[in-house]
Amino acid sequence: MNPQPNIASAAFLIADPARAAMLMSLLDGRARPAGELAFAAGVTPQTASSHLGKLLAGGLLVVETEGRHRYYRLGGSHVASVLENLASIGVTEVMRRKPPIREAQRLQFARCCYDHLAGRIGVAITHGLLARGFLIASADKRYDMTPDGIEWFFRMGLDVTRLKPSRRGLARQCLDWTEREHHLAGPLGAQFMSLLCSSGWLRRSESSRAVQVTSKGSNGLKEQLGVDTGSLAIAT
Repeated sequence: MNPQPNIASAAFLIADPARAAMLMSLLDGRARPAGELAFAAGVTPQTASSHLGKLLAGGLLVVETEGRHRYYRLGGSHVASVLENLASIGVTEVMRRKPPIREAQRLQFARCCYDHLAGRIGVAITHGLLARGFLIASADKRYDMTPDGIEWFFRMGLDVTRLKPSRRGLARQCLDWTEREHHLAGPLGAQFMSLLCSSGWLRRSESSRAVQVTSKGSNGLKEQLGVDTGSLAIAT
């Protein structure tokens, strides 16, 4: 008998609104306690405990124990990728809508997608890398690195020759659910975001997935990749 992936089981777990809210709140790659996840989902601690047990059993979450405390995180980057791609599916609304709340605007502008940068800034940076010939989009949802790209990343402080490719390659295309375009993911995307944070170009929020672009980062992105963060913020 040939084994088959149990897609229905994973889809059932994600389909519940409370469980989906918990999963989406973990898309920044951080681990969070059950109390925070219960608050994010708008459910009681008892209900949250039941949902978390199902998500753990289904492989969508893993748990870390520190003393008497338990912290939950996504089961891996593959889970984050599924969530982001599912979020991008849907009919585009043409009706007039209320302006998004401030936090939603911040997430649309720049946010963590598990371990890499997403949102309008993430897409714009990817466009800049492609326009300058540092990356080339390939047909299998990957990005190929060019010699100019290897040199540019090295000048920025990232030696891409030392990165270990995942089974999906060194750089992959991740569909951005707010922009409906691809941004840079994979080991290269993760290390590049880490570099931008350590260099003071980006600042991660302690309480959400939102990412702030610093004044140093605005100047650097404009100079290096032609990304006008001011215009993008106004558009958001």
